[in-house]
Amino acid sequence: MTTKQQPHTASDQAMWDSVLGLHTFVERQLAHALQRRFGVGLSEYRALEVLTRAEKGEHRMQELADRIGLGQSSVTRLVGRLESAGYAYKDTCDDDKRGVYAVITDAGRKHYQDARSTYADVLGSALDAASADDQLARAVRALRGGA
Repeated sequence: MTTKQQPHTASDQAMWDSVLGLHTFVERQLAHALQRRFGVGLSEYRALEVLTRAEKGEHRMQELADRIGLGQSSVTRLVGRLESAGYAYKDTCDDDKRGVYAVITDAGRKHYQDARSTYADVLGSALDAASADDQLARAVRALRGGA
């Protein structure tokens, strides 16, 4: 038995456009604040976050790429930037010398901790500002659990 899929409705498209607009607006605010105040981009911040939360403070490069939504070559360059700043380093896997890990340093943990409150504050402020925009308000309400 096959189930006939319902065609996408105009309201689906409108909501998706709202989600994309909200994403763009919030990401821009976060990226600007993190770069200006902490000298890191949004992807670097997210990599530090993932590494900080990892059990051993490390992830295989491909796993890190998957978790932050980047390709393998992009995450390699990103970890290179973190390495240059002293926030992370690359290490090889003891069991598989082909496996490369990104490992957070103490300085990277501190930098992430310093930036966390700014990230949270800017995120809240950006969502508050977006909720005043008719085009974005519906997505904000949905995100925050309202109908």
